[in-house]
Amino acid sequence: MSKNKAWINAMRLRTLPLSLSGIIVGSALAYYNDKWDTIIFSLALLTTILFQVLSNLANDLGDTIKGTDNEHRVGPERAVQSGVISQQEMKKAVAINSILCVLSSSTLIYFGARNMTIEMTLFYSILALLCILAAITYTIGKKAYGYHGMGDIMVFIFFGAVSVLGVFSLYSKFFDYENILPAISIGLLSVAVLNLNNMRDYVNDKNLGKNTIAVKIGPNQAKLYHVLLILLALASFAQFINLLNEPILFLTLTPGIFLLFHLRKVMQITQPRNFDPELKKVALSTFAISLLFFLLIIYSGLYD
Repeated sequence: MSKNKAWINAMRLRTLPLSLSGIIVGSALAYYNDKWDTIIFSLALLTTILFQVLSNLANDLGDTIKGTDNEHRVGPERAVQSGVISQQEMKKAVAINSILCVLSSSTLIYFGARNMTIEMTLFYSILALLCILAAITYTIGKKAYGYHGMGDIMVFIFFGAVSVLGVFSLYSKFFDYENILPAISIGLLSVAVLNLNNMRDYVNDKNLGKNTIAVKIGPNQAKLYHVLLILLALASFAQFINLLNEPILFLTLTPGIFLLFHLRKVMQITQPRNFDPELKKVALSTFAISLLFFLLIIYSGLYD
């Protein structure tokens, strides 16, 4: 593997569509409320991409340091694990990306919070720093929360609540309680992707003391947990569309059909490596749901 390819692999570009889903939904809600702003949209996408890349780089480093990324791991070989990129090089990359995250999020807050109170600007500034901290400490540090079963909760919060509700408030300057439902939906679908990852790595994680939810409850219960995540996510989004009373938006849930077939597949899997292709299915389905929601609102001329 060349160094350039190793860096691309370390950034895990395939994870980006999932990370963008919450921003797309939150932006669609802003458009629906006639609060669209192209600058905020562009900066929110850039900031989210940088946060996700930071998380991926830090994860590559942290899991290698802790020995979780090893020859027994089922998933693809990681950059630092392979030896193509050294730990020192990855530490520098994490530091540089952290600086880029600060710059991007600061610019986003500047444009998004111009008409907000100082307290709200401070709140968003702290939130941005927490996003950076969460991206790094998922696997790095003695108390890395990904090793103590907290990954699911943090993914739900940052991919769902922070992403959807946070970006919507930057557009609108207010909070809408109904938007909690799509935030829950995107959050749960994001957790489902993480759960698939953890089911795939169950044996290795258990042997090395990485106590994910899948490790804590076991593979069979993790499958049932996965079903619950998907069904609750679809139900939450359906209920939100019902509250909007915009029937055309139910087309948003079309990718949910593929998710139902996915659930059937998951329940039949016996070999951990077979969970890996399912990650892409859920991630892309989540992105498709978000994009459909966005496009249907725009091209149907829907406004609140």
